[in-house]
Amino acid sequence: MSYSIGLVGKPSVGKSTFFNAATMNEVPEGAYPFTTIDPSVGEAYVRVDCAAPEFDTECTPSVGYCADGTRFVPVKLVDVAGLIPGAHEGKGLGNQFLTDLNEADAFVHVVDFSGQTDAEGEPTEGHDPRDDIDFLETELDEWYLGILQKGLDAYADAYDTANTDIEAVLAEQMSAFGTSDAEIERLIRRRGIGFDPERWDETDTFELAREIRKATKPILIAANKMDTPAAHENYAEIVADPDYDHLTVVPASAHAEKALKRAAEAGVVEYTPGADDFEVVGEVSADQRAGLSEVASFVEEFGGTGVQAAIETALFDLLGVVPVFPGSANGSGDPEGEFRDCFLLPAGATTAEFAHHIHSSIGDGLLHGIDCRSGRQVGADHELDARDVIELVTTA
Repeated sequence: MSYSIGLVGKPSVGKSTFFNAATMNEVPEGAYPFTTIDPSVGEAYVRVDCAAPEFDTECTPSVGYCADGTRFVPVKLVDVAGLIPGAHEGKGLGNQFLTDLNEADAFVHVVDFSGQTDAEGEPTEGHDPRDDIDFLETELDEWYLGILQKGLDAYADAYDTANTDIEAVLAEQMSAFGTSDAEIERLIRRRGIGFDPERWDETDTFELAREIRKATKPILIAANKMDTPAAHENYAEIVADPDYDHLTVVPASAHAEKALKRAAEAGVVEYTPGADDFEVVGEVSADQRAGLSEVASFVEEFGGTGVQAAIETALFDLLGVVPVFPGSANGSGDPEGEFRDCFLLPAGATTAEFAHHIHSSIGDGLLHGIDCRSGRQVGADHELDARDVIELVTTA
C-alpha cells in the first residue's frame, strides 16, 4: 500500500463509522468526543478497470481482488483522533493529531452536514458545517505557518543571505511535507510576493503557508450524514458558495455503506462497494426492507454511498495517482498467474520510476519499456498514463 489517506475532522462526526465502512474493521464508534485516541490503520480499496479482459485472460491479483472486471487495489486508511479548535497550540489531542496526520498523502475531512454536532463534537442543532470546514483548514494552515516561520528565522540568521536561496531554506525546513526547492519557488511565484522575505508582511507569510499546505496535503470534504433533510439544505448552500470552490465535496452516508456491506456479508443483498445500486437476494423483515429501501433511494440519488467515491476522488483526482499494470508484450504466461499486480504511481511517473518502484535492481538495469497494447517501445523518460500495461526490458 504505497498511498495513505487520512480521515480527519472534529469528534463525533462519523469518522470511525466511515473508517469501519471502508475497511470493515471494528474500531470503537460513539457519539462522544475522542472515541478515537490512537490512530486506527486499515486497508481500504480503490477501483481500477482491470486490463486483463483486453488481453483475453483472467487476472490473479497478488493483493486486493477483482470483481466483474473491476480491480480493487489496496490503499492505507488512517482514522486519527478528533481535532478541536486550537489543536496547533496543543489543545485536545492536537500535537498527537498533527504528528499522526503527517503520514497521510491526502485528507478526507469527514464533516457532519446534518449540523447536529457543535465545534467540540457535542450534540446540538443547526450547526453550520462551514464552521467545521473553516476551522480544519485554519488549524492546518497555522500548523504549517509555525514550521514556515522557523525557516524564515533560519534564513534571517544565515551568515550570507545574499547568496542563500530562500526557497532552498524553506524547502529544507518543511521537508517533512515532501517539499522541494522547485515547488517552493513555484508557490512563491504564484503568490507574487518576491524572494526577499524582509518585504513580506504577515498576510504574505500566512498565504504562502496555506499554498504549501494545499499543495502537499490536499483536502476532500466527505459530506457525511447526507441521509437527513438538514444535510441536503447545507450541502446545497455550501456547493453554491464561491468561498468553497477550491474544495471538492462528496455527499456520503457512512452508515449506509456499512449497512450494505453487513447485509452483503449476511447474504441478504448483492452489493459491490461503490455501486449505485444493489439487489435484495435474501429473506428480510418488513423493517429491514424499509431500511434497505431508504438506502436504495440514497444511493440512486447520489450515485452510491459516497464512501468509495471519497477515497477514490482523493487519490485519483486530488493526488493525480496513476494505476499501471506490469505486462508482457509477447503474451508469455506467468506461472504464478496473469496481471498479478496493479501499482499506484504518482502523477507524471515515468517508465524509469515505474521500474524503480517495483525494485531498485529493475530500475538500475532498465533498457526501455514496451507498451503492451500497441507493442511500441517507450523510453525511460516516457510519462505513463492511467491503466497503461508496460513490459519492462532490463539487464537484471
